Amino acid sequence: MSEPNNTTTQKETVSRRNLFQIIGSVPALAAVTADAAAAQTHDHAHMAAAVQETAAKGPYKRQIFDDHQWQTVHVLCDLIIPADESGPGASDAGVPEFLDDWIAFRTEQDGNENLKAQIFGGLMWLDRESNEKFEKPFAEASADQQKQLLDRVAYPAKAAAEDHVWVVFFNEFRSLTVGGYFSSKVGVAALPYLGNTAVANWTGCDPKVWAIIEDRMKNGYKGILESKPWTGMS
Repeated sequence: MSEPNNTTTQKETVSRRNLFQIIGSVPALAAVTADAAAAQTHDHAHMAAAVQETAAKGPYKRQIFDDHQWQTVHVLCDLIIPADESGPGASDAGVPEFLDDWIAFRTEQDGNENLKAQIFGGLMWLDRESNEKFEKPFAEASADQQKQLLDRVAYPAKAAAEDHVWVVFFNEFRSLTVGGYFSSKVGVAALPYLGNTAVANWTGCDPKVWAIIEDRMKNGYKGILESKPWTGMS
């Protein structure tokens, strides 16, 4: 594929409506960021602020990515969250700018380049594998070729042992992409979130939602197992 934006129109890509269910089915996604759990609230607050700040500053000046990395980041972000009926894709929402700003922030705050090295290493791996298999860098590969590579690292339970480090990279990149997108203005608008909207009559949890919760509980979800749908006042 020669143009990054071509990936955003693929009909076979995952709908944003199913994104949370897919992410929730990958336990490794939580494990990847477990070491930062104590700072999660602060990090999320900065994440949202960073998205808004980068969107408000006008033309963005990159801090860490070079031109080739920048192209690859755009392609990879839009493969993770493509444009669909719910809204624009990750690139149009400013996620690459957020990633650049966030990784620079983390590098400064953490006093090391661990996250930066992880992301740079993963981007280099995508190019190396793509060049070896398809004789072109990842960003210029076809959608099917890109999918072949990502399928190796997108599903931790199915990944080969030698790909483990790249599974960790992709889970981290995907987590940051989703966090950045749904902290952006267009991402928030795509969520079915009503905020502090008054309702005349509370009827409890939507039966469809509760059915999903119960299914998750049957498959090992550890929550409040005795909870039942709201049935109203007796």
